[in-house]
Amino acid sequence: MNKKRNAYPVFVIVIFFLFIFLHQTDKLLIGSLQIPISKTFNLNDLQWGLVNSGALIIGTILYPIWGYLYDRFARAKLLALASFIWGATTWFSSIVRTYPQFLGTRATTGIDDSSYPGLYSLVADYFPPKVRGKVYGILQVPQPLGYLAGMILALMIAPMLDGKIFNLEGWRTIFLMTGFLGIIMAIVIYFGVKDMPRGKSEPEFEGMQEVGQFKFSMREAKLIFKKKTMWFIFLQGFAGVFPWNVITYFFVGYLLTERGYDNNSVLFVMGPVILILSLGYFVGGSLGDWLFRRTKKGRIIISSLGVILGALFLFLALLTPVDQKTTFFVWMSLTALFMPFSSPNVLSTIFDITPPEVRSTAQAVEYFIENSGAALAPIIAGSIALATTKQTAILTICVSAWVLCFFLYLGALFFIDGDIKILRTQMADRAASQKNNPQTGI
Repeated sequence: MNKKRNAYPVFVIVIFFLFIFLHQTDKLLIGSLQIPISKTFNLNDLQWGLVNSGALIIGTILYPIWGYLYDRFARAKLLALASFIWGATTWFSSIVRTYPQFLGTRATTGIDDSSYPGLYSLVADYFPPKVRGKVYGILQVPQPLGYLAGMILALMIAPMLDGKIFNLEGWRTIFLMTGFLGIIMAIVIYFGVKDMPRGKSEPEFEGMQEVGQFKFSMREAKLIFKKKTMWFIFLQGFAGVFPWNVITYFFVGYLLTERGYDNNSVLFVMGPVILILSLGYFVGGSLGDWLFRRTKKGRIIISSLGVILGALFLFLALLTPVDQKTTFFVWMSLTALFMPFSSPNVLSTIFDITPPEVRSTAQAVEYFIENSGAALAPIIAGSIALATTKQTAILTICVSAWVLCFFLYLGALFFIDGDIKILRTQMADRAASQKNNPQTGI
C-alpha cells in the first residue's frame, strides 16, 4: 500500500511532464511555421506579429483569473479543462480560411497558456519543500524540449505532410495532430490525476491523516504583496524574461546573418544547446534543494549564481570571433547550462513563503508581471538591432537584465529567512489547531 502511495506522485509527474512537453510543442511550433502560414494568408511581418501578440495579451490578462480559480476550485479538473481548450483552439486554428479568423483563433490559444499556476501549486501538495526544486526542475525540462520538437515538426514533418492528408497544407495537419493530443491529455488528466488537500505536504502536517480544507482568503492574497521577498521576486521576474525573449526571437537570426551559419549549422548548434538548457533546469533545481537544506537562503543563492554566470558566458560567447566556432559552441553550452537555474528555484521560493490556499494566485501574479516584460523585450531589442547590430542588442539587453537580477536576488537574501519563518509558524499553528479540533476545516 505504501509503495502504491509513493508511486502515485511519480505517476502524476509523468503525466504533467507529458502535458507540458506537448503543450509547449504546440505553443512554440508556430514560430517555425511563419513562412508557410504567411504564404497561406499572404501576411506581412506586421500581420504576423499581431498573430503572436494576440495570444500573449490574452494569456497575460487571464493569469490572475486562472490563479484565483485554481485557489478556489479543484485544480486537476481545471487543468483538464485547460488542456481541452488547448486542443479545441488549435483545431479551430487549423480549419479557418481567412486571416481575421486565424488571428482570432490564435488569440484564443492564449487562454490555456496561462494555466500553469494550478499545475505547480498542485505539485507542491504532492511533494514537501525540501525536494520541490528538483521536482520543478524536472517539470521544466520539457519546455525547451517542446521548442525543439516544434522546430522539427515545423521544418521537417510539415513539408512532408503537405497535401497528403485531406489535401491540407502541412501546417494545418500539424495543428490537427497537436490539437488532438491536447484533447487526449485532457481526458488523461481528468480521470488520472487526483486533487490533493492544500497544504498536505507541508512538514508541519506530516503523519496527519486529515488536513483541514484551506480555503481561498482575500486577506491572505493581499498579504502576498506585503512579503518583502516577493517584491524582489516580482521585480526580477519582470527583468529576467528580457534575455529569454530576446534570445528566442533574435538568436537564430543572429546566427544566420552575423555569424554566417546556414540552416543545418543552426540546427547543429541549437540542438545540443537546447538539450543542455533542459538539463540546466534539473541541475539548478537539485542544487537549490541541496543548499536549501543547509540554509534557507540556498535557492536565492543558486538563482543569483545562475544569472551572473549566464551573463558572463553569453558575453564571452558573443565576443568570440566568428571563425572560432568550437569556442563559441562551448561558451553557449555553458550559458545554456546556467540560464535556467533561477526558474525552479524562484518557483519553489514563492511556495516557501506563501500559504497553500493562495499559491496559484501568487504564481499567477508573478507570471503576469513576467509577461508584461515579455511584451516589451522584442520591441526594445528590435530597436537596438535596427540602430546597431543583433549582437549588440542581445548583449546589451541580456547582460544588463541578468546583472540587474543578480542585485535583486541580493536584496531578497535579506528577507527570505524571515518570510519563510512566518509561513512555518503559520503552518505550525494550523497543524496544532487541526490536532485539537480534527473535525474543523480551516
